[in-house]
Amino acid sequence: MTLDDLRVFIAVCRAGSLSAVARELSCTQSAVSQHVKRLEKELAVCLVERHARGVVPTSAGRILHAAAADGIGGIDLALRRLRDQARGEGGAVRVTTGATTVRHFMADAIVDFRRRHPRVTLEFQTASSSRACFDALANDDLDLAWITIGAPVRGIEQRPVADLPWVLAVPEGDPLAVQDRVGLADLASCPLIRPPQAATSRAQLDAALGQVGLSPAGHTSVADWDTALLLTELGVGRAVVPELPGWRAAVPPGLRLLPIAGLPALSVGWAVRRWDALSPLARTFADAVAAGCAADRAAGGVPAQGAPPVDGGARRAARIWR
Repeated sequence: MTLDDLRVFIAVCRAGSLSAVARELSCTQSAVSQHVKRLEKELAVCLVERHARGVVPTSAGRILHAAAADGIGGIDLALRRLRDQARGEGGAVRVTTGATTVRHFMADAIVDFRRRHPRVTLEFQTASSSRACFDALANDDLDLAWITIGAPVRGIEQRPVADLPWVLAVPEGDPLAVQDRVGLADLASCPLIRPPQAATSRAQLDAALGQVGLSPAGHTSVADWDTALLLTELGVGRAVVPELPGWRAAVPPGLRLLPIAGLPALSVGWAVRRWDALSPLARTFADAVAAGCAADRAAGGVPAQGAPPVDGGARRAARIWR
């Protein structure tokens, strides 16, 4: 049994397909199958069941997957830290997150981190959802993921950083624009622009609306809030979006943001495999981003949770849609 055998087995359980893992690893399907067969031979149990549409772990396979996923994650993190130590002051911090998060939400932290650690590499990998971020953390050599905080995920630790209130973006000529805030009933009066179906933020929004009997259908879904605001400007509908640090200073002319009473705030923050195994460099970057939220809170912006004291940094228009 080797670490590679376990890594491949974990990937097979995640993907549910030998061929998908072979494509991911740039090898043959037979090579992937050999890793699984080697484990089965050594353990004397069947670990996966093969079906026409792929493979699923057996009861024994689920036991091994649960234990291996946690163990491999800790080993990979330890190996990363040892490699970083061997490189001296250099090293790398690898982050996975949404397409707009890095550009808008982490701008000040990146500049500050680069100034303080010029020899450290910052690497960013784009993911389409929190679920994709979790998969990337579990299966790749990554340190941090910026996510919408949701239900617990085995092998992943989530740490909230900020609570983002929901707002309704409307054109200034909209009948609702004269109000200081809107209620949930107002969301049923016209088409809404919302996060994509697979997003954690969409699931939480739909669940909150469902509790009061609202089930919007046939509305527009977009992958980022920039597009949501653009569509609102074009008259496609009203955009339901989270109010982000620095948002109001960056809203396009002609739009108003109205707080939505009755919707629980959207919690965002970091996800890692193990905080106690996180490298000092990755922890420094995570703290720098959290410090930006604390700065916005001190300036009267978005509430922040547990962020460390701020060490300078300019205000920015921060945006995230996950």
